[in-house]
Amino acid sequence: MGSAGSASRPGTLTDIPDLPRDTTWTRLWQPFWAVPTAIVVSAFVLGLVLPALDSALAELVPFVFEGGPDGARSLLSTIASAMISVTGLVFSITMVVLQLASSQFTPRILGTFLQSRTTQVTLGVFTASFVYALTVLRSVRGDFEGGGAFVPQLSVTVAFVLVAASVAMFIAFIHHITRSIQVTHVVGDLGNETVLLVRRLFPERPTSDHGSAWEARAGWALRRVDSGDRAGHVTSLDHHRLAAVADDHDVVMESLVSVGDFVVEGQPLLTIHRTAGTAMDVDLDALAGAAGPLVRIDRSRTLEQDAAFGVRQLVDVAERALSPGINDPTTAVQVLDQLHRVLRELVTRHDLPRVVGDRTVLLVHRPQRVADLLRLAVEEIAHYGQDSLQVPRRLEALLDDLDQVALPTHHAALREVRALALVESH
Repeated sequence: MGSAGSASRPGTLTDIPDLPRDTTWTRLWQPFWAVPTAIVVSAFVLGLVLPALDSALAELVPFVFEGGPDGARSLLSTIASAMISVTGLVFSITMVVLQLASSQFTPRILGTFLQSRTTQVTLGVFTASFVYALTVLRSVRGDFEGGGAFVPQLSVTVAFVLVAASVAMFIAFIHHITRSIQVTHVVGDLGNETVLLVRRLFPERPTSDHGSAWEARAGWALRRVDSGDRAGHVTSLDHHRLAAVADDHDVVMESLVSVGDFVVEGQPLLTIHRTAGTAMDVDLDALAGAAGPLVRIDRSRTLEQDAAFGVRQLVDVAERALSPGINDPTTAVQVLDQLHRVLRELVTRHDLPRVVGDRTVLLVHRPQRVADLLRLAVEEIAHYGQDSLQVPRRLEALLDDLDQVALPTHHAALREVRALALVESH
């Protein structure tokens, strides 16, 4: 197979972290409503099945409900009315917390609250207790209702157990909510996620990047792949599968967008370049159809491959804290503490190679660079915090430490960022 560019060896695929493969099962549990719905459906099925088995199982289980039909109806009715009220309360608290977090920190961290399994399970258990109590209530019969009296003792006992579980989840939920709105935990969690992403994305060892030598040959571009009817942010590129498609058809895939970019309908995403080994009758429609979905587009940015998004969220929190309406430089310094962790990890690692392949060039993409992330983390905070006493001092200490640990390849970027910080602070 030939190459559309230089014969220099590109960075290998092992330099690029592979994406975890989404399955139908994992995608099923991603929406906010998935876990609560599964819990409610399970409770409904249990409320239908358990009363039918109650007579046989009640004798095997100690401490079951021993009241009559009126007592069972009263207990189940109380549980149903109480749980639907508490469920409304939980929803209200959740919405207030989301509004508070949006106004105090940044709207971009709302996804963190909605993805919390504690919130999802709490809403699911509360709603499930309500649905289960109503479902079991229909099976309770009195002496004068035909067929004789029937009290599903085990089923009523399970309803009480669900109430106890709801109380436990409510306590866990309150703890989770109060923790979630503390700035220390908000920026700490963002810092942890971003540091983990940096460790996964950026290689510790230098790569053979000959991107500056690669150039598309005139007339060798075969097809551009656009976004079609999709619009949103590029959340990830599946580098390994794009390279595999390129290898199978003896072509070179060139990405025209970076992770984090916003694209509109019909915007070009990829250019397919021919090589010396490309077949003349290559099916370009099939090739475009296979490559297009490997550039994932979503309405909002994620931390799947987008380290700049983690930095962006932290910077937004600092800027909000430094605004005249809030004027909280201490929070900005807490953000700088977390950015220090992220940047210290970054400057001890290498940039991803722009050109990727095993034996020859397969993929040319636009990875996020350490220098760009340094500038993103420092420039805006230095601008908005120039009138503060704390922020410039913390920035100077941060940059001094980065100078001590940074790889030689990043010293020029650090000097540039320091110059920007000094300009903004004067």
